[in-house]
Amino acid sequence: MDIEHLSEKELVELNRKIVERLKLLEKARLNGDMMRFSQGDRVVFEPETGTLVKGTLVKFNTKTVRILTDDGDTWNVSPRFLRRLNKPASERKKGKVIPMPSQ
Repeated sequence: MDIEHLSEKELVELNRKIVERLKLLEKARLNGDMMRFSQGDRVVFEPETGTLVKGTLVKFNTKTVRILTDDGDTWNVSPRFLRRLNKPASERKKGKVIPMPSQ
């Protein structure tokens, strides 16, 4: 793409459009990362300390998810850093279904 011929005004407008597009792509990627999880999922992540932290996903925020750790702490973590420890909540059995007797 040759931008040498663009004026300052055109370059500023092009920059605005590029930044807008990059934000849209980041939001789409973040939404995709979040869609992999559900509230109640057991997850693990590794903070900068290097020690694995296990917990339960309890809330979705705009850019992060809130994790209640097994130690009782809470962390707000980008979903791209999480790994699931079990089946997704939507696939877990909620309990035994007992059929109603027919009359």
